[in-house]
Amino acid sequence: MTSHSVIHDFSNIGWTSPERSFFGFPKAQSGTTHRLAAREAKRFDMQPGDLLSLSGRWLTSDLQIGAFDSKGKDALAALGVNATGKLDMNAADCRALLGWVTTMGGNASCDIPVTNVPASEDQVVFSVKARVTVWVVRLGNNEQLVSGALNSWVTASFQPAKRNTPILPPELGDVRDEFTVARGTGVAYELAPGEVVQIIDVEGQQCSDFLALRTDGLDRGEELLIDNTATRSLVRRSYPGPGSLDKFFDQDMNPLLNVLQDTCGRHDTFGLACTARGYEERGFPGHVNCSDNISAALDPFGVRRRSAWPAINFFWNTWVDPHTHDLRTAESYSRPGDYVAMRAMERLTCVSTACPDDIDPINGWNPTDVHVRIYTTNTPIRRAVAYREKEDAPMSLSQESAFFKRLEPLTQDFAPARDLWAPVSFPSVGSIGEYWACREAVTLQDMSGLRKFDIIGPDAEKLLQLATTRNVAKLSVWRGSYTLMCDQTGAVIDDGTLFRLSDHLFRWCCGTEESARVLEALALENNLHVRIHAMRGSLPNLALQGPRSRDLLRKIVFTQPHVPSLEQLKWFGVTIARLHSRDGAPFMLSRSGYTGELGYEVFCSQVDALLLWDALMEAGQEFNITPMGSAALETIRIEAGLAAAGAEFTPGVDAFEAGLGFAIDLNKPKFVGKGALTRNAENPRRVLKGMTLGGSDVPAHGAPIFAGERQIGEVTSATYSPTFECAIAMVRLSIEFSETGTRLEIGQLDGRLKRLGGVVVDIPFVDPQRTRARA
Repeated sequence: MTSHSVIHDFSNIGWTSPERSFFGFPKAQSGTTHRLAAREAKRFDMQPGDLLSLSGRWLTSDLQIGAFDSKGKDALAALGVNATGKLDMNAADCRALLGWVTTMGGNASCDIPVTNVPASEDQVVFSVKARVTVWVVRLGNNEQLVSGALNSWVTASFQPAKRNTPILPPELGDVRDEFTVARGTGVAYELAPGEVVQIIDVEGQQCSDFLALRTDGLDRGEELLIDNTATRSLVRRSYPGPGSLDKFFDQDMNPLLNVLQDTCGRHDTFGLACTARGYEERGFPGHVNCSDNISAALDPFGVRRRSAWPAINFFWNTWVDPHTHDLRTAESYSRPGDYVAMRAMERLTCVSTACPDDIDPINGWNPTDVHVRIYTTNTPIRRAVAYREKEDAPMSLSQESAFFKRLEPLTQDFAPARDLWAPVSFPSVGSIGEYWACREAVTLQDMSGLRKFDIIGPDAEKLLQLATTRNVAKLSVWRGSYTLMCDQTGAVIDDGTLFRLSDHLFRWCCGTEESARVLEALALENNLHVRIHAMRGSLPNLALQGPRSRDLLRKIVFTQPHVPSLEQLKWFGVTIARLHSRDGAPFMLSRSGYTGELGYEVFCSQVDALLLWDALMEAGQEFNITPMGSAALETIRIEAGLAAAGAEFTPGVDAFEAGLGFAIDLNKPKFVGKGALTRNAENPRRVLKGMTLGGSDVPAHGAPIFAGERQIGEVTSATYSPTFECAIAMVRLSIEFSETGTRLEIGQLDGRLKRLGGVVVDIPFVDPQRTRARA
């Protein structure tokens, strides 16, 4: 930091003016509000003076609260209440709660005392007398959840007391040591194999250089430290993250640490830790710098001083420009409380700094502190990344889906799918084997990352008529339809399947939470009598796809006479079924999917998820059932000509240009985006088509398409097709060049040096009449 006296200052976060507005990220002191999903258990870490308020509509039997001390023991007395019952583990998803109790040293196998919260029209407010962790549990009946009849709702508001000490994220386990790295300084520390270090940005937008050296190397006089080039080469990206490619390596390509959790996801491994020379060349001789701080911190360990250290700079927002290859930087994305957690794989000597840079925006112009926690050896910390429903929404950590216990023995290849880990492929058969199983037999895929919302009330149909592009008035009970939500320009906000479960109850299965924000805004704007339930993780679902899917379901599906039977389900039909008999586990069964094949989707409660998976896999053995991951699905959905968010529909592309005109009813009296779509339908400029390429080269998303020297389109999605044995692409073309049979070229290497020739075709590539899905 500079040593000059400051006579006027500013805060980057919260600054607003006509020229520049950065509202920034909510401070931890401001509190949070959370609407509990059905059967959800939500954690709140509380200290004396903190307040927890519950509001909504529930019965006394619908809501339970448990409180625990730092050892996972009962601490309801700190809330000023007595135990009135035991935790009902069958009526809620308690996996996170039980896992936390176990991690903290409690006994999750015994009955857990709770208090049942009495029904109240007013807010119910709790304060605590000691530091405790409170779990709020919303209970629910399985059958009511699946059928949409679970009408209670609970909102929990947490308001921390004002305190001088920083508010830090919850502890991840048993803490061995913790300390604050004051701004403009660096601190050295040692890690034993298996210990976890958590580096926390306390106030947000604060960079922290990190260095780790092998202690056994220092004992031999060798400096074996994290090597950025080796790490980037081995993980095939700028820096490792939670998942398969999660390790930092030294110059000999030996792993030093693996990344368990990362809530920011934007860091730097290209630049040096800031140096004296760097500040001198910008006119600030004598400025405090991280390289000197690292050298000073490592002096007691016999490490030679360096004028520049090649450190990992957590929370420094950098990227390489894809055209000029310049290294770019901007303000940090890290929020207050963001962190990186890593497990040591060797004995390590480490340094963490709090960067002193106050002359450019990398620390938000205002250097602050960094906090470090060290957890004991083998503390059970699951891998996770942060998920936020919106940029400024509270963070949640990615979870294991309800089917994870069955998926984990089959594959380690997982990737984040919104707030869950989803399998990419299964090595026993591979993506190509999964592809052919879906085409020729039957596959089972975890699709729990889909968002689900129940829309309930006398104005539910009116709301959905305004929000979606198809005529909801024509949708019968026990039917569904693929439809869109558009903005005023006709661009697609979200797509999904809308099911009608009763006259005034709809279930919307879609891609993002933005759908709910649209529905809420329209309901308020039009004063509609409607309730919107966010199901979140309470309704996990599987996709059962392939020509033998119906044969499989015949072995396990039971339906009551008042709902459609399996045989009565036509394309986009839906019903409520049970497993094997009238007393079996309930689930919602729809004849829908994302493959273009005959297929079904199954929605159930968390507690019945493994039971349903096992039943489907067992019944599918005679049909050669195969689990399927997202890689095979991507190939299949492109062959089927099915649109994807971020590919076929993006901001600035209307629904017709996204190839989704079939899902738009311009005869409806009114819906959001109708005016723009009506205008654009009369004078289209671009159209979605397919291209088959002569070879196996697969172009990237966004690759330019040329007619001679002029770009006339771009690739939206592409894959190698096992059916056609060549590359295929979904493309958006200028209308003048979209005629079927037109020969065009896809540009590679800046679009000029290499071209991939192909022919314009109609989509879908496979089964244009959808005869398989309709079978």
